[in-house]
Amino acid sequence: MALLQISEPGMSAAPHQHKLAVGIDLGTTNSLVATVRSGLSHVLGDEHGHTLLPSVVHYAENGMIVVGTEAQKKQNSDPHNTIVSVKRFMGRGIKDIDATQLPYHFAEQAGMLQIETRAGIKSPVEVSAEILKVLKARAEQALGGELIGAVITVPAYFDDAQRQATKDAARLAGLNVLRLLNEPTAAAVAYGLDNASEGVYVIYDLGGGTFDVSILQLSKGVFEVLATNGDSALGGDDFDHRIYCWILETAKLSPRNAHDTRLLMSKSREAKEWLTAHAETQISCLMSDGEFVNLTISCEQFTALTANLVQKTLSPIRKALRDAGLT
Repeated sequence: MALLQISEPGMSAAPHQHKLAVGIDLGTTNSLVATVRSGLSHVLGDEHGHTLLPSVVHYAENGMIVVGTEAQKKQNSDPHNTIVSVKRFMGRGIKDIDATQLPYHFAEQAGMLQIETRAGIKSPVEVSAEILKVLKARAEQALGGELIGAVITVPAYFDDAQRQATKDAARLAGLNVLRLLNEPTAAAVAYGLDNASEGVYVIYDLGGGTFDVSILQLSKGVFEVLATNGDSALGGDDFDHRIYCWILETAKLSPRNAHDTRLLMSKSREAKEWLTAHAETQISCLMSDGEFVNLTISCEQFTALTANLVQKTLSPIRKALRDAGLT
């Protein structure tokens, strides 16, 4: 998809040639960075060509901070010091989360949630900054220069505290935020809806940690946002948790330690992803007490387990349609 190239009136293109800017999708599960070259968008990969960066940060025993795939490998063996889905904690206090379902030790400072790690107490802003640092370095390596800034996507239903937390994380990472762009709007552009027929579009965005719906009106290649709604505490993680609870109940397991909790959550996510294209899947893992779990879950069972989560997305859709004057 070709993108518009914009220059200031009376100026040649030359002053813009060496100004490097990127777009960043700071996701709950994965993150990525992209730029525009010769009017076409390109997702930038690491030295191995991998474009997706798992949004996972591990604080290692040797003092190193590991981000991405290598950090993800530590989430089962060192769950207290491996932070996943940190986006769900942005701009939030302890009262906003169910801490009993998470393998972390939490603290609170000035009403904001903090996470205790072997590297000290870390805020979600600091953890997110580590992810952004890696994306920034990846972009500067690929583009061969220093970035002047980034456009970062955020859920449309992020409140002011969550948006400010995202900006703070970017600042800590050394990034100048050119703009925060609502994820449904970014999705509409990415899928080429700006070149589609004029009319009203509903963007249904169920991410790893948040759900957004936006009602957009397209006219002459320009989007107007008619309404937004959503749930900043509903996403793929909740679907994983339903499988996790099903495993505990079906296998008659008692509440587990942090290691087992993270292992079962990882297996739950793998099962969810496999069931996207298969009728059933097997869940097998060894608990820390030597107990072996071996279960089979079908797509029908998963659908039944998560039906009310899907139903929860319908209320924001109705509200958005009403706010847009479409009901």
